[in-house]
Order: sequence, then structure tokens, then C-alpha cells
Amino acid sequence: MSNMLLEAKELHTYYGASHILHGIDFHIRQGEGIALMGRNGMGKSTLIKSMLGIVRPRHGRVLVRGDDFTGSPTYRTARRGIAYVPEGRGIFPNLSVRENLQMSARAGVDGRREWTFDRVMATFPRLGERINNGGWQLSGGEQQMLTIGRALMTNPDLLILDEATEGLAPLIAMEIWRIVKEIRKSGIATVIVDKNHAAVTAICDRAMILVKGDMVFSGTSDTVRENPELIQKHLGV
Repeated sequence: MSNMLLEAKELHTYYGASHILHGIDFHIRQGEGIALMGRNGMGKSTLIKSMLGIVRPRHGRVLVRGDDFTGSPTYRTARRGIAYVPEGRGIFPNLSVRENLQMSARAGVDGRREWTFDRVMATFPRLGERINNGGWQLSGGEQQMLTIGRALMTNPDLLILDEATEGLAPLIAMEIWRIVKEIRKSGIATVIVDKNHAAVTAICDRAMILVKGDMVFSGTSDTVRENPELIQKHLGV
């Protein structure tokens, strides 16, 4: 099985007549962490959705573990060990915390079950306190924890977090970053979209910056941290 989990080659994606992605190349290997950064509306979520089959690119290829998945339905990509935590979370509000987690439980691609219900409970003690509450009864931070926990119950090799701490109180955001660090240490490859460039580059090995659908930077996270002019030019308000 390929060491390369997910690749995009020359992706061009449109929404109607609007050309959103302009020939984007992307790749992530097993165990890597990538910070996908850029201001609002630069194409980050579109890139993720194009690779996951939620949006179909007009040109280019998507490879999952070396196999061509261009235009494949999203469930096929998920079955190959890729989990997605979308912006907006997408929990099932009419299900309890326990039910949200248990409905997604399955072995990983290689049959392993490292992320069990008990391990998720140990990682997210706050969810244990809300275990019988409905999804609609949770705070925004608790919903984000639930969505991440639900993704981990699939025992993925790659976890994609879109706007990991968007709209969360600072203390809750700090808790999310703690959890993401644990996930990274467990060996799961991670793509993280977040506006907190300091936090996300501290966790990830590599960084990519999108500007109006073009990849303007691809390199190490250290390079981003050591070049404040790069942050100011492409990420500053």
C-alpha cells in the first residue's frame, strides 16, 4: 500500500463560471502534518472538498493511496482511511453523544482498532460528562470535540480538520489544540485549516498557503515561523 495517502495533481475547480482553484498540487504522506493556510475565500475548503469528492474538479487528478479517485464518491474515499471534520461540524443533533460516536465505529484500513470508544472518552473527558446529552444540547466546543471523536472512531490514517477552532472561546481552542497534538503523536496524518498560524504551524511539519486559488507557498512550518513578512503578506489582516 502506498506511503502517499492523498495527492492532488493540477486541480482546477470551478463554481459555475468562477475559477476557484488554479492548478493546485498537493500531497501528504503517512504520519505527516500539514497546515493549510490562507485568508477567507482563498480556496482552502474547496481544495479539501475537491480531493474528497464533495466537489468535482473540472481538470486534474486525485489519488488516494496511489489509486485514481478523481470524481469518486466521498464514501469511497472515507473507506480508504480518510476522515473529515468539516467546517460547521455536521454532528447529528437528534442523536446522543454516545450514539454519534458509536454509529461511526469501525476498524481502520488495516483492521486495527486503536481508537475505541473508551480511548475517545479518555481523550475527551468533557464528552464523558455529556454522554447521554443530545447533540443539540452541546456547546460549540463540545460539538467540535464530538466531531473529532466521531472521526477518530473510524480509525483513520488521515484526519482533515477544516477550521479546527473557528468561533471557539480561547480556553476551548486551547483544549482542541491539546487534543490535536495527541492525535498527531498517535501517528495519524493530519491536514489542518485554521486562522491561528502560530498554533497550527507548531503542530504541523509542513505548511501551504493559498491566495486566490494559487499555491503561493509550500515548505516547512519552520520557514513560515521564521519569516514574519510571509505571514504579514499572505495571512495578515
